[in-house]
Amino acid sequence: MSDAALPRPALNVGQLAPLYSAQALATGATTVSTVLASLIMSGLHFETLVGLPSTLISTSAALSAGAFGALMLRRGRRTGLSAAFTLGALGAGVGFVGARFALLPVFLLGACLMGAAQGGYQQARYAAAESVPDDRRGTALGALMLMSVLGSFLMTGASRPIETLGAALGSTPEVAGWLVGGVLLGAAALLIRLWRPAAPAALPAQTTAAPAKLTVREAFAIPGVRSTALALATAQGLMVTLMSLTPLRAHHMGMDHGAVAALISGHILGMFGFGWLTGPLIDRLGLRFGYVSGALLLAAAALSAP
Repeated sequence: MSDAALPRPALNVGQLAPLYSAQALATGATTVSTVLASLIMSGLHFETLVGLPSTLISTSAALSAGAFGALMLRRGRRTGLSAAFTLGALGAGVGFVGARFALLPVFLLGACLMGAAQGGYQQARYAAAESVPDDRRGTALGALMLMSVLGSFLMTGASRPIETLGAALGSTPEVAGWLVGGVLLGAAALLIRLWRPAAPAALPAQTTAAPAKLTVREAFAIPGVRSTALALATAQGLMVTLMSLTPLRAHHMGMDHGAVAALISGHILGMFGFGWLTGPLIDRLGLRFGYVSGALLLAAAALSAP
């Protein structure tokens, strides 16, 4: 019997469930921290700086990713992810205190900690890919992305209770949302301790040698690296800008907290909900197709917003 005729192994859903559930909770918390930050800055009378928290979150995530990656190499994915979720819970709590008592430096510190945590727990996608055979990685990652969508929609459904919590705390729903985000990340840290990672599949003999370490200059000299880095940087910068400004603009247009949450959930759906389609398309049509079509979509989004 040929390899093509062999049945494909099913995903071990029970083994991956804690990882997927933790990712869903983390996405809900990330949505809260990134989206509501601009409204909090407006409430603190710093509307000209509404993009600063998102910038700090993205910068901190970029700076911490290498450190969390090194930690996971030494101590394992579960330890690194648990540390990231715990740091995120701490950052959300600090941000809540800063927003609740109008302490701008404290709120921005919370944003930095939340961003640093994202640099770690966004690596859950690699953990999911490593937990399954090579020919099932696309399915595993697609399921993880769908759990991210679920987490965002759960936060949208909780918008009314968050408004009630904000009133009970004598604050706004946006401020209360950071406290809820901290609770979600704390729950994710506990969930990830229940996860038992599978041992990575053995590499073929010809690939087991340790790869040569490259300097940044050498890495950027590899064909395709510079164009990829430019595409990613441009796309990320545009996305973070739109995510920061859209909630504030929607609020100015009269949308309440629930409507803004639904708007951003649509954004998260667009980000993650179509991975099952775009991945195979890029596999079939090539990276250039992905670059060009993605750029056209981003341009259409930016031009339609005004």
